[in-house]
Amino acid sequence: MIATAKTILIIDDDPDIVQTIRANLILDGYEILFSHTGLEGIDLARKYRPDLILLDLNLPDLDGISICGILRKEFDFPIIMLTARDSLSDKVLGLKTGADDYMVKPFEYLELSARITALFNRFDRSMIQGKQQIQDLEIDHKTRQISIKGRAVKLTKTEFKLLELFVSQPDQSLTRTFIENQIWWDSQLYSHSRALDVHIQRLRKKIEAQPETPTLITTIAGVGYRFNT
Repeated sequence: MIATAKTILIIDDDPDIVQTIRANLILDGYEILFSHTGLEGIDLARKYRPDLILLDLNLPDLDGISICGILRKEFDFPIIMLTARDSLSDKVLGLKTGADDYMVKPFEYLELSARITALFNRFDRSMIQGKQQIQDLEIDHKTRQISIKGRAVKLTKTEFKLLELFVSQPDQSLTRTFIENQIWWDSQLYSHSRALDVHIQRLRKKIEAQPETPTLITTIAGVGYRFNT
């Protein structure tokens, strides 16, 4: 169970999908609101101010893109879009409108749960925790700067996103697919490349005392990577 229950609003016109996601989220300790129409979903968001929204792209009254645009002008809570449409243009438009993540139906609940946890950890750090100390590494989440033993280290945008993801899931083995989905808005472009390994290698060179034998970011054979605290 979650120590302080967070509220998740599901906006989806498929009753079966809503019921399945709702039941699993309740088991995970979340408080759940749901709506089958966009207008009602907007009203619920304004009334209850949920901590996160799961937003279907195809709704009977307003489409998810429009809803996302409306909500993003008023709130900064994370939004995950759910859709059966897998076109690149839909993903780009959804993310440009303000969605924080994008999942194509059908999907496994465990993946959805992992993405929700990652988003909550990311938002909690940025809103509550300014600085974070892990061994000799200090991370300032507000200024997006890091230092090693007081020495400033410059990271690229992708490297910082990787580091934030790792510290949001400390001491957990993260699969390559999960990491790619969190870092790149269209992970399919990277699924058959070594881009992730290259970025992690560069990040290790900047934050590890001995990059050749890393202790912070370790490789989990056949799985992915783990950030050790």
